[in-house]
Amino acid sequence: MNTNSNSYTFIFAIVLVTVVAGLLAFTAIKLKPKQEENVRNEKMQSILTSIGVEESREHSGKVFDKFIKEQIALKSDGTVDMEVDAFTINLKNEIKKDPNQQRYPLYIADNDGKKMYIIPLFGKGLWDDIWGYIALGEDKNTIIGAVFDHKGETPGLGAEIRESWFEEQFTGKKIFTKPNDFTTNNFVCVHTVKGGAKAGDEHGVDAISGGTVTSNKLSQMIEERMKHYLPYFQKNK
Repeated sequence: MNTNSNSYTFIFAIVLVTVVAGLLAFTAIKLKPKQEENVRNEKMQSILTSIGVEESREHSGKVFDKFIKEQIALKSDGTVDMEVDAFTINLKNEIKKDPNQQRYPLYIADNDGKKMYIIPLFGKGLWDDIWGYIALGEDKNTIIGAVFDHKGETPGLGAEIRESWFEEQFTGKKIFTKPNDFTTNNFVCVHTVKGGAKAGDEHGVDAISGGTVTSNKLSQMIEERMKHYLPYFQKNK
């Protein structure tokens, strides 16, 4: 074959692309189980962190069941869907459905004899997805921990939602104005305050300076997700 011909160049390019594509596909298939394991362990790590259990990503899977005693999928009326595995619920896909058709995962933990409720969060930030977990104490009212993350918020601004100084502000905040009343009228949630929350504000935390939009989006995400758990809390006072 004439190596200087157009046909040779064309065939060579096809063979090269085919070989490279095959190698990439093979590599992706081989790495997929490991990637899925990493995602699973990272999810467990975040859930544990929200209740104050600090573990490495690699070790989280080994201690997860020690603290997380129940994983349930809730219907919009607060009843449990026994046919759905809560851990496998993909909130990014779930929030696209009508609220009555969604399933809401809830993790119930026990840490040193204290019952805790972990609510997964998912929403849109300024540029892309944001997500996280908020853990409530046994009173289903007091926040005992929060973990947030993002896909593409601005470094030094909105991306600060994942920093410990921001997350720690949520600890001790309340989501209801009255204890043991889990009705919509009593639900005020927790929200970010531009310029800083006032001293004694049980429902406000300082917004991120220069990251107002991301802070507001975070507040909206928390309120939108948490309100769906009110029927369950009301049924299980």
